[in-house]
Amino acid sequence: MKKNMGSLDRTFRIIVAIVLIALYATGTITGVWGIVSLVLAGVFLLTSLISTCPLYLPFGIRTNQSKKR
Repeated sequence: MKKNMGSLDRTFRIIVAIVLIALYATGTITGVWGIVSLVLAGVFLLTSLISTCPLYLPFGIRTNQSKKR
């Protein structure tokens, strides 16, 4: 898969994931919304680590600065 996420996008996703995990850990978000937030945090972390967002692909969105090949 081609990388389509820039460093700013990756950093933002990691910060959001950490906040969601912290909210769940402190009990601020519980129940179904807590599980949804953990899943979303996991997706954000995974996409940040691989630098590819599958939802960007069909729309041709690229937030990285590399040349399009």
